[in-house]
This record gives sequence, C-alpha cells and structure tokens, in this order.
Amino acid sequence: MRALIAGAVGLLLIAIGFQNSGIAATIPSGFSETQIVTGLANPTAMAFAPDGRIFVCLQGGQLRVIKDGALLAQPFVALNVDSLGERGLLGVAFDPNFATNHFVYVYYTTTSPATHNRISRFTAAGDVAVAGSEMTILELDNLSSASNHNGGALHFDRDGKLFAAVGENANGANSQTLTNLLGKMLRINADGTIPTDNPFYAQATGRNRAIWALGLRNPFTFAFQPGTGRMFINDVGQNTVEEINDGIVASNYGWPESEGPTSNPSHRGPLYYYFHGSGPFAGCAITGGTFYNPDVGQFPAEYVGSYFFADFCTGWINRLDVETGSASTFASGIASPVDLQVGPDGSLYYLARGSGGVLARISYTPAEPPSITQHPADRTVSVGQPASFSVAASGSGPLSYQWQRNGTNIAGATSTTYTLASASGADNGARFHAVVTNPFGSATSNDALLTVTGNAPPVATITQPAQGTLYTAGSTITYAGTGTDPEDGTLPASAFTWQVDFHHDTHVHPFIAAFSGATGGSFAIPQTGETSANVWYRIILTIRDSAGQSTTVFRDVRPRTVSITLNAQHNGLRLTLDGQPVPEPYTFTAVVGMIRSIGAPSQVVVGWNYTFRSWSDGGAQTHNITVPGTTTTYTARYQRSK
Repeated sequence: MRALIAGAVGLLLIAIGFQNSGIAATIPSGFSETQIVTGLANPTAMAFAPDGRIFVCLQGGQLRVIKDGALLAQPFVALNVDSLGERGLLGVAFDPNFATNHFVYVYYTTTSPATHNRISRFTAAGDVAVAGSEMTILELDNLSSASNHNGGALHFDRDGKLFAAVGENANGANSQTLTNLLGKMLRINADGTIPTDNPFYAQATGRNRAIWALGLRNPFTFAFQPGTGRMFINDVGQNTVEEINDGIVASNYGWPESEGPTSNPSHRGPLYYYFHGSGPFAGCAITGGTFYNPDVGQFPAEYVGSYFFADFCTGWINRLDVETGSASTFASGIASPVDLQVGPDGSLYYLARGSGGVLARISYTPAEPPSITQHPADRTVSVGQPASFSVAASGSGPLSYQWQRNGTNIAGATSTTYTLASASGADNGARFHAVVTNPFGSATSNDALLTVTGNAPPVATITQPAQGTLYTAGSTITYAGTGTDPEDGTLPASAFTWQVDFHHDTHVHPFIAAFSGATGGSFAIPQTGETSANVWYRIILTIRDSAGQSTTVFRDVRPRTVSITLNAQHNGLRLTLDGQPVPEPYTFTAVVGMIRSIGAPSQVVVGWNYTFRSWSDGGAQTHNITVPGTTTTYTARYQRSK
C-alpha cells in the first residue's frame, strides 16, 4: 500500500475524495476569479458545447449541464457506473458536427458484463439525452481488482478523429504491449470503427488497432492546440516526476521502463516535467491542461500560445511557454483542480473537487482608468418637481461616483444617478456633473444645466388600449391618448410623440420608431419571429407643451398564452419544435396565434426503426400550426419495425 500511495497519490486522492480547504485562488494582478457553480459532487472532467453550455462529469455517473451560468436540475444523462477508487464517469466530448447530429461522447466504467471502461455516444435533445439513444463506440479491456489508473479524457482532433487517453490499470506491463488498450492513447473514427492509417494497424489485431501511442501510466488529461492540432499528454507519475508529453503518432513514452527524462532511444521523453514535492513548481499529480489559443483572446498577448496545466495536490495552475519550454506560476490556492478549459469568451475555466466541487472562471480585466460613456443631460423642470441626472462610465472596477453642484461635492450623491427631490427657483441655472474614479485614475462628466420654470408640466394619458388588454398574434392593436396642459389647455396632435417597443425577457427591441403628429394609431402583431411566451409590447406616449416641458407614460400589452404538448405513441422518441429536437412528451407555453413548426422525424432507437405515419391534427410529417386558444396536445403516430 505504501508503494501504491507513493506512486499514485495524485489520482488516489481524487478517488478517496480528499479536499483542500477554500476555493478562492491567488491570481496575478489584473485577473479576477468568479465561481460559476458550487456543490458539484466529485467532478472529474468538463467540456464546452458549441453553443456555450458546459457539461460536467460527476464520478458517480451523472453528466450535468451548466447553462447561462446555472446548474440545471436535470442531468443530461445518469449512468450506472462503478465509481470505486478512480473509476466512474471520466470523460466527455462533443461531435465536431454536434450542431446537426447532436452527438455527445462519454467515457465511463461499467460493470456489464464485467468491469471495464466504455466509450459511448448519446444523442442530445435540448439539455437531456434522448432516452435509449446510447450507442456503444468502443469497449475497453476488462479491469483487474485495482481501481486506479483509468485515464478517461476524450477529445476530437481537427480531422474529426476521436482520441481517448487510457490508464494502465496499475499494471505497468500493460503499457508496453499491443495486445490490450491499457496505458495507451487511442484513435478511432466517430462511429467506433478504426482508421486504417493508425500506426499499429498492421501489427495489432481487432480493437487493439486503435492504439495510436503507448508507454503511458495514467494520462488523466490531454489537449489539442487550436489551429496547429498539436497534442500535449499529461501523464501522472509514480515516485518522482509528472510529465507533459508531446503527442506524436507511434510514440512510446517509456512507462514503466522510463519515468521523466530518458536516455533510451526507443522512448520519447517528456517535453516538460516537474518533481514531486511542495512549492510553486512541484506536486504529485498533473490533472489538467489546455492551450490558450481562443478565437476571441481575452488575456494579454503574451499568454497566447501558452499551455496551462494544473497539479491536484499542490493546487496550482502554472503556464508553460511552448516555445522555450520554461514554466511560470499563474494561480495557486485552488482546491484540488481536475480539469482546465479555455472558454469561448477567452477566459480560463477550472474544475476542482475541493470545497464540495467548484467550477470557476479566471478572466482578465485590463487596468483602465474611467471613461465617461454617457454624460448627464440638461433638465428643465417646474417648481416643486424632481430633477434627475445620470452618468455612465467604463473602466476597471470598482468605479466610484461623486456628484458635484457648481463644482462642490453633494453629500451622499455617490451613485450613477443623482436626483434633486424638489426644485426651487434658487436651483435655476445650477450645473451638475459627476466625477468617476477607480484605482487607475478619474474622469469628470460634462456639466448638465438645470432650468427651473414656473411652467407646469403637461398631463399625458393613454386611453387605448385599456389597462390589462391581452393580444393574440395576428391581431391589430389600436392606441390613442390625450394631452392637456395647465397653461396651454388641450394640446394638439403636434404635441404627441409615440413609440412602441417589443420586450423579450430582459431584452428590448424597437418595434415602431418614435414619431410625432398623431393622437393615436394602430399596429399588427406578427405571427412569426420570437417564439418565447415571455414577451410583451410597450406603447410609449410623450406629451410636450409649448414651453418645452414633457411628460412620458406607457401602457404594456401582454400576450394570451396556452400550454401545448407534443407527444408520440412510443416513449423515448425525438420530435422537433421549430426545427430543434425535443424529447417527447414535451410541453411548452406558447402565444396564441403564433405560427410554430412541429416535426416527427423517422428514427432508430435501441435497434427499432420508427417510421412516421401521421399527426393527430392530420398535418404532414413536418408542418406549421397556428397556436390555438385552448390547451392542446399534438400526437405523432409511428410504425415500429426491426
């Protein structure tokens, strides 16, 4: 046992759930850390979907989805796994054509018919796997009673080949033979077949032809460099060193005959290695690695092309200069990191097992002094009316605000907006501006002039549509209003300005641009476009009197909605809504009158052919529906055959 612990301490710590205390990393100046999700039970690996979702493997068998920064309650899939020691759900990758085929690949330890690691493919339907869609891609060798050294990382190369890193199951002899897949880098086609140009295709037989490189101990992670396709393999060491190996076809990395640098001409030594121990350049288990070559660079230019790698035991992330082979420190104090990825936003993401399981993001914030992006505007108000001034600024946070009146600080006025509660004649002609500061400098906005007049503001009223009016897509909304003024009396059409905005959740889209000269109008609600039910139209009326005083009011018109269910006669099939796959039964809220597209593709599930026969509404296999005014179920009928 002492020898086992000394040799495999890094991944053994993962297996027994060792956790460092704390989750806040120490990072360089100019960088910031954000915890995305906590409470991940024993995470092992992660991958970014092409649409930005993050899929996280939990050792116990759940593949969880993080969407828009939140951990979804329902797992993508929950597998029955052997999670003893270092076994379990260990790797995930997305098909290069995921946008069209929705294929997700996983590496996990199964007990059927005997304990071994398996690579399988699932079909995604939104945020969950289609029931019964698992397709076995590759069955690896049966495992011994040793529960460590399983590897598990999966990645596609730029040619669309799937690579898998496999540990030697705590038996060094496995690494040097072509008669099993243990202790190897494997290369297969996306459907599980083996490319005939694999280096040992002629020497090996059967599934062993998938071997691409050998002589590895426990390659827990590896990475491809975007653009170049270069591969780095992180091999967890035994007693002495941790290795980053240049992934080169047909290479023999020497284990168990070599560890670290080697003089054996048959073996390929590591590109970079570090010794076991404590400190900023020592550790015991290299468990994460990724190249910094994002499509959108966020870090400073000197980081581009670097290779970030992590050590599980000492909790640091270091940076390797690929050109010089020298390493430098980057982050420390991380609670047991297991995986690193560069996100589509150019930030560095790390997955850690400590403190209950954490996914965090490290971003770069350049040291920028404040800059005013929106100056406060002049205001004209009546005596006794409030007057508000607002400013907007950019720059490195935190930003601080101080409003001044005629060059003198206003006590307590330290937010982006300052409001004078009740203007008096003495306030006429006062000038207001904001001073914005951060640790790197300050900026002062333009002055805004306050004019206080005895003229009272006009009164604006929207008379149509009535408060609480609901709309149906395809209908016409008529709007009208009145405007009066204490000094001017009833105001003419020239005093009216109308605008209609379309709201979707937190987003606002112009629908009718501001126009003047009418006391009312109308508009038609489209039947196509945004399909969400969380939408509404805002009708805005501004009345301006002859003295330039104005008053603005608005009226919201919300949609009628109903619940629609898409069903199939057979459980586990995949239907489509507006061209996107959804699991059946699928219930959604829709705006009455909107035109939606539903489809029932023919498909194969668990060896059965399901051929479309008909929809309950008589429509074609894929057809449009106009959302009815009552709750409705649409059922697809299939014929099942072998």
